[in-house]
Amino acid sequence: MPSFRGQGRAAMPRPRIPVPTARAIVDCAVYVDGQRLPGRFTHAEALAEVRSRGTGFVWIGLHDPDETQMADIASTFDLHPLAVEDAVKSRQRPKLERYDDTLFLVLRTVSYVPHEMDSVSEIVETGDIMVFTGPDFAVTVRHGEHTGLAGVRRELEDRADQLSHGPYAVLHTVADHVVDSYIEVAALVENDIDEMEEAVFTPRDHVSIESIYQLKREVVELRRAVNPLAAPLRLLAHNPDLPVPKEIRRYMRDVSDHHTTVAERISDFDESLSELVGAAMAKITMQQSTDMRKISAWVAIAAVPTMVAGVYGMNFDHMPELRWTYSYGVWWLLVLAVCIGLFITFRRNNWL
Repeated sequence: MPSFRGQGRAAMPRPRIPVPTARAIVDCAVYVDGQRLPGRFTHAEALAEVRSRGTGFVWIGLHDPDETQMADIASTFDLHPLAVEDAVKSRQRPKLERYDDTLFLVLRTVSYVPHEMDSVSEIVETGDIMVFTGPDFAVTVRHGEHTGLAGVRRELEDRADQLSHGPYAVLHTVADHVVDSYIEVAALVENDIDEMEEAVFTPRDHVSIESIYQLKREVVELRRAVNPLAAPLRLLAHNPDLPVPKEIRRYMRDVSDHHTTVAERISDFDESLSELVGAAMAKITMQQSTDMRKISAWVAIAAVPTMVAGVYGMNFDHMPELRWTYSYGVWWLLVLAVCIGLFITFRRNNWL
């Protein structure tokens, strides 16, 4: 009898095993009076330590957390569900939101990708950093493999006076770090534009229109990442209703000024590239015109022997010089003389 083993119900999909929250945590520390407490803490233990002391704050850094991991963090720090939903998703628009005594800042990060000038490839890579700040905690969430915050943490730990301002010192330092990266990327993109300008205006160099359009598209991507951050920075620098210490607002004004400078610089890039596209198109048109003149000149030279061969290739019985002994050599000399004369004339007029 035939066997029906294995022909019953389809196998049920295995339930997804949640990844522990610790996998997404890059660093977790407790800071009191500007100093990091020794020892290792989980996020729950760190918050309990701060609240038992009644002073200090927790700074926890996350990298690409999933929904389950972020929900665990949110339940510990009482984060708003709408902000948590935004923190899980990448490619968010820069913004600042307030939920009671918690601020939620979204920043777009940028990174320059080395490339060949004539290549059509990604030049500016983007990511996200989200910062939650409350009275006794700062939670940073990073998406992407660039613009890491380990160096920012070490730098801030070396400045106890700055760190003593609490979680908002973290907010300022992260924003300052991101804006500084904008300045670095803008400088590298400006070098690319300068190289393209030099190539476009050098007579024998060639730059493809596609590479210019690619750089222009990347500048648009850079502008979309940078420009929307202006409004959140102005609020942090000038709005006294936000729970930001006065000293931190002073620092934020400096960050806002740097951001304004780099945003204006990026806007100039877009204008420069538009002019560069026009110059490149004009260069291509001029080159095509030169090529057409060369082709026309060679066609005119080739028309002379073609005309002579066409006339004397006719099957008429009575044609002058047809039976002359020296006619073949004479006509070749005449054809060569006319062709050489035309070549010299075209060469003097820069057609060849």
